[in-house]
Amino acid sequence: MQSPLEAHGSYRGSDWSPTRLAFHHNLETFAERVGLIVSLQANGKLSQEEAFDQIKSMWKDLKSSKESLLEPDDPLAQPPDQGAL
Repeated sequence: MQSPLEAHGSYRGSDWSPTRLAFHHNLETFAERVGLIVSLQANGKLSQEEAFDQIKSMWKDLKSSKESLLEPDDPLAQPPDQGAL
């Protein structure tokens, strides 16, 4: 069994840091849970509304995690430039 502090997969970014590793773990967890919720909904165990609400709540948690873990000067934390092509 894997420790909850370990990432599920390895983070291979050249810009490795403990906070990026923590966010990577949160992102992987989000993806796994979305897959599980979609499966439950497809098999009739959850309604579409329940699935949507759960995923929306998890998305808000992931967004908060990104805002707290990635530094403000981090390019991943900045919104894309709307004027750039």
